[in-house]
Amino acid sequence: MLREVIRQTVLPLMLLSAAGAGATGVTVLVQDAGGKALADTVVYVEPESGQATGRAPATAEIEQKGLKFLPLVTVVQTGAKIFFPNNDKVRHHIYSFSPAHKFDQKLYSGQSATPQVFDKAGTVVLGCNIHDKMLAYVKVVDTPYFAKTDAAGTAHVELPAGGKYVVKAWHYNTVGGATPEQLVTVKAGDAPASAAFKLPMKPIVADDASSTTL
Repeated sequence: MLREVIRQTVLPLMLLSAAGAGATGVTVLVQDAGGKALADTVVYVEPESGQATGRAPATAEIEQKGLKFLPLVTVVQTGAKIFFPNNDKVRHHIYSFSPAHKFDQKLYSGQSATPQVFDKAGTVVLGCNIHDKMLAYVKVVDTPYFAKTDAAGTAHVELPAGGKYVVKAWHYNTVGGATPEQLVTVKAGDAPASAAFKLPMKPIVADDASSTTL
C-alpha cells in the first residue's frame, strides 16, 4: 500500500519535472450555441507578437472513396502540398473556385493526380464536376500549430515555448463564417492553457450521398 502511494505521488512529479524542460500547449473545447460538442472544428494558434515561423509545412492527403472526399475537413500550413488519390471505381474531376486556391483537376482515377500546393491562407471548398454532392473543406493557416476537434469537441495544440498566443476556431458550418479568437498565456512546462468557444451554426443538411453505393 505504501509503495503504491509513493508511486502515485512520485510519478506525477517526475512527469511534471520532465515537462518543465520543454513546452506545453493549449487545450480547446468547441461547442455550438446549445452546448453540443462540435467535431471537425479547426483550431489554430498564432503568437501574439506575430506570424509563426520555423517549421516546414507537412503534406496532407484527401482521398476520394465511396463518392466522398475523406476527410471532410483538412487543415494545412501555408505552402503545403495535398495529394488527391482516387480510390473509387469511377473517375473524378475535382475543382475549387475559392480565392485562396482556384484549381481544376481533370477526370482521373487512381494515384495519378498531381498534388496541389496551397500557398495562400484562407478557406478552400472542394467539389467534383461529375458528382455534385461531393464536398470538402481545406483550411489553410499561416501557422504550424493547429489541430481538429474530436467527437467530444476537444483539441490539443502543442507549442514550442511559453508566451502569449491567439487561439482561433473555425468551422465550415458557422453562421457568417466567423472565426472567433481568444488570447491565452502559455507557461512552458506548466499545465496546458485552456480556451473554449461556442459557435452559432447553420442548420445541417443531410448528405443524401451517404447511402450511395458503387
